[in-house]
Amino acid sequence: MISQHLAQALRDAGVRWSPAAGDRFVIPQPELDGEVFTLSEMTIEAREYPTGTILGFNGTTEWALDSVAQDDALWLPREDQLRTLLGRTFVSLEQTDPDGAEPWVVTTRRDGGTETFAADAAAEALGLAVLDLARRATAPIT
Repeated sequence: MISQHLAQALRDAGVRWSPAAGDRFVIPQPELDGEVFTLSEMTIEAREYPTGTILGFNGTTEWALDSVAQDDALWLPREDQLRTLLGRTFVSLEQTDPDGAEPWVVTTRRDGGTETFAADAAAEALGLAVLDLARRATAPIT
């Protein structure tokens, strides 16, 4: 799973989220620190309204939380979602040294050449590559 810091940087760089079942997110508020939520048709569902998307919490009596605006939630994209966001720029994801400090390396195509992004987790390396792509894009990435 990517870090909240990287997830926030992705959002700030223009990566947009269309909530779907299986998506993970956090609600960046001190009282919910460390809680990761997963969208599910049974428990948490995305409801579309003219004013925006609301994430509704169904049957969660242990939480005093009925719903939260999508803008108040921070998406934590999975590896497969990050690869999809990279699109045709994605070349490879390799585990270089399982015992090394940054064993995962993502290679992307860029301006006729390649660029690499390394991190200690595959999702984080992919997220760094998406962040680079988003910062260079002229429109939001979805």
